[in-house]
Amino acid sequence: MQADFVIVGAGSAGCAMAFRLSQAGASVIVIEYGGSDAGPLIQMPGALSYPMNMARYDWGYTTEPEPNLGGRKLVCPRGKVIGGSSSINGMVYVRGHARDFDTWSDLGARGWSYADVLPYYKRMESWDSASHGGDPDWRGSNGPMHVTRGKRDNPLVTAFVDAGRQAGYETTDDYNGFKQEGFGPMEHTIFKGQRWSAANAYLKPALKLKNCSILKAFARKIIINQGRATGVEVEYKGKIIVIEAVREVIIASSSLNSPKLLMLSGIGPAAHLREHGIKVIADRQGVGQNLQDHLELCIQMAASQPVSLYKYWNIFGKAWVGAQWLLARNGPGASNQFESAAFIRSDKGVEYPDLQYHFLPIAVSYDGKVASQGHGFQAHVGPMRSLSRGEVTLRSSDPNAPPKILFNYMSKEKDWTDFRKAIRLTREIFSQQAFKPFVKNEIQPGSKMQSNEELDVFIKEHVESAYHPCGTCKMGDEKDPMAVVDPTTRVIGVEALRVADSSIFPHITNGNINGPSIMVGEKASDHILNKNPLLRANIRPWISENWNTHQR
Repeated sequence: MQADFVIVGAGSAGCAMAFRLSQAGASVIVIEYGGSDAGPLIQMPGALSYPMNMARYDWGYTTEPEPNLGGRKLVCPRGKVIGGSSSINGMVYVRGHARDFDTWSDLGARGWSYADVLPYYKRMESWDSASHGGDPDWRGSNGPMHVTRGKRDNPLVTAFVDAGRQAGYETTDDYNGFKQEGFGPMEHTIFKGQRWSAANAYLKPALKLKNCSILKAFARKIIINQGRATGVEVEYKGKIIVIEAVREVIIASSSLNSPKLLMLSGIGPAAHLREHGIKVIADRQGVGQNLQDHLELCIQMAASQPVSLYKYWNIFGKAWVGAQWLLARNGPGASNQFESAAFIRSDKGVEYPDLQYHFLPIAVSYDGKVASQGHGFQAHVGPMRSLSRGEVTLRSSDPNAPPKILFNYMSKEKDWTDFRKAIRLTREIFSQQAFKPFVKNEIQPGSKMQSNEELDVFIKEHVESAYHPCGTCKMGDEKDPMAVVDPTTRVIGVEALRVADSSIFPHITNGNINGPSIMVGEKASDHILNKNPLLRANIRPWISENWNTHQR
């Protein structure tokens, strides 16, 4: 089997590239180990807690014992299904702040500033300004990726935004447009009541073209001859075969599996490769390094009125929600229920938001377990720009062995300071008049937890990943010894090989990373096709004029 381009991974970026490359007339084979995304557990937005906890759809990775979290091993879900993590995630859509991409450019990713990437966001989006608001000059209207908003008909959802305003914060009608900072509606990748994954948006249309196909196989390593990638060795139906690439091999296997595949192929830190008996083809010290993520806490409140989603949290309620969705694609199951959000600055002197909120009108954990006090609500909050860095390394030279993942969470003192601020600022928001009719008491951390020492215990025991791993194949200048790919996504030191997914982020972006991952696939496609980049969009985002002296 051969094609012009062989893409390893049908995730967020891989699906986008499969569509754009095949649309341009090139032949494409997408290698994906995961299976079908058919069925309500993936396609029903309200069922989001199920697929990320199922071995059928998730690689099932966990971290090594995290030294700063008492040796806890945190789960790290990654999609093992067409659409990748876009098929198992929470469907929240965030572009990131303009300053994030300007930072990418400053770190050596030339051509990836906000002015450079905004046109690709607009190309990928299908956004209806007439229905949802926002500034049409900042949004795309005809792209494959449908972005929408929920109904926001639960009183708790509007109370969250009102409380933010009462606490003195900005409001924003469109955090993905001119002004990210503030409280306002949250956006999601849901269309007509259905999860709108990268598979639905890009891969399935690509597969309708005669020049694109998908191969259900397990990628073992990249074949490299005389410094050039020529194919991918895969396990397919019990046999080891090679899928040949006429033009290029493109790795889009996630920030955990992409560095693993590079290292198995002889590209990575030389000493580490030799330790596992792997022949060194390119000594790239940055492969697997620079691992970043967002951590978050759930600040939970018990409700004094039966207004939360808890009323559906029983066998009859879930059956009713499921039936509504199956019959008409509406009801609570047609939303991820993250319908209001906020991006705020944690302190004066912070130029742009460094805390993100997801508000949820039920007190529930990611594994689907609800708080013992019944009706409630919660705010997911976490810092956006931790200085902590981790790594992905090989466990062995066996391709079937999972990678070793160590985020080194909470390794900087600022992490602890930022989380303490986040808890106290959240409590202040929940104390506003807008929540007075609904608040019964604080479930967690609990009102008795007040001192720095008490909050640190809570943080250490309860902080969880927001599932935004990135950065392990950093994009940068070829002279940067830690850069893995150049600004056109080519692997430095190997011809005809690229990496294009969240692993190439030089620095984590503000908010959920599915949107930026798809954007990477969109922009990388033009680099791969050697097309001129889309015209830069030189419009300036909103930054508080008082950021240096006021927190809000």
